[in-house]
Amino acid sequence: MSNSVVIGSQWGDEGKAKVIDYLTKDSDLIIRYQGGANAGHTVVVDGKKFVFHMVPSGIMYPKKECLIGNGVVFDAPQFLKEIDELKEKGFAVEEQLFISSLAHLVLPYHKIVDKAREAYRAQGGKIGTTGRGIGPTYADKVGRSGIRLGDLLTPAVFEEKLRRNYDEKKDLVEQFYKQDFPLDFDEMLAEYRQISRRLAPFIIDTAAHIFAAAQAGKVLLFEGAQGTFLDIDHGTFPFVTSSNTTLGAIATGSGVSPRIVSDVIGIVKTYVTRVGNGPFPTELTDETGEKLQKQGGEMGATTGRPRRCGWFDAVLLRKAVQLNGFTTFALTKLDVLTGFSEIKICTHYEVDGKKTEQYPALTEEVERAKPIYEIMPGWTEDISSCRSFSELPSAAKNYVLRLQELCYNVPISLVSVGPGRDETILMPTK
Repeated sequence: MSNSVVIGSQWGDEGKAKVIDYLTKDSDLIIRYQGGANAGHTVVVDGKKFVFHMVPSGIMYPKKECLIGNGVVFDAPQFLKEIDELKEKGFAVEEQLFISSLAHLVLPYHKIVDKAREAYRAQGGKIGTTGRGIGPTYADKVGRSGIRLGDLLTPAVFEEKLRRNYDEKKDLVEQFYKQDFPLDFDEMLAEYRQISRRLAPFIIDTAAHIFAAAQAGKVLLFEGAQGTFLDIDHGTFPFVTSSNTTLGAIATGSGVSPRIVSDVIGIVKTYVTRVGNGPFPTELTDETGEKLQKQGGEMGATTGRPRRCGWFDAVLLRKAVQLNGFTTFALTKLDVLTGFSEIKICTHYEVDGKKTEQYPALTEEVERAKPIYEIMPGWTEDISSCRSFSELPSAAKNYVLRLQELCYNVPISLVSVGPGRDETILMPTK
């Protein structure tokens, strides 16, 4: 197996965690390289569900090393909560899980600023943020005032930086946003002194570790968070996350050469979902959308909010191919479409009266886009027990092949027919 990356091709929530978990068995090192605790990754093992926000999804396999790279904004309390839960369930993480000393810390004041800013925008322009402090942490990183995990290892340096940032955020929230700032500095400092002692064994130079692993011939698997159209540059700005979610983030977010990856795996849900605000051309606000939401269990793993649902958008996915150069697709949640008498695929948009197959660059154009649909017959058979492509109903097979055809014929290598590890079809190779 060659070095691979798993990237969400839509607006996130495509089922990346299951595919990462599936691929981990043939990998040696799993690297999370961007995003933060605003991304919830759900893995089902032996009928038990695990939801991770900070810990890489590959942690469910023993003796597999998992790294959190420098491009991640790191929520320390959430991380410690997750490893404590894993230990309670019999999963040891020591000498298996490491964090970059260069990753920036999400601190309590970032979450206060996040919520205050969203409340300030209540009269118009709300983003639909998770309130996890992700945007303010990345803003501090870009503004060169952020605090990194390595700073925790030098208490005097950490305290000085923490005080400076605390005072600034307190003034911002109280004087500009005119809201309360319910955070005591001394209590926060004491909490993070305890946290630093627990985190110290996990903090390393991850870039050097990855390089050594690659030199030794180990197989690397890179884990992305969110989805392509939440990318800060190429997504539906400003309704995006605060990091780059597309292929280029591997290099900057983990400190490796972009040439290290040869397999770029796009995770593709057989329909489309979105959490929060922003344009969504194929969104269904009727009973069909409600049925997709119910059958797909489409509730946000981080926010608990119901996800907006819509038909598959080939225009969107073609743009994702352009941005990421996918070498293969992993198709998820095919089983959710069981029971629909007909299934629609958006093949083109109509924007300002003109038909186009190209996804618009500007968010305002996406907001005006009207989907042009192709209709395919559905199926009623339960497909969750299918383990080969030939076992699928003909309507399901035709749907899968049509999606591939509409998206530059990027080969589909895997089809998920349920949440479990074994509920997976490996597509035949030509």
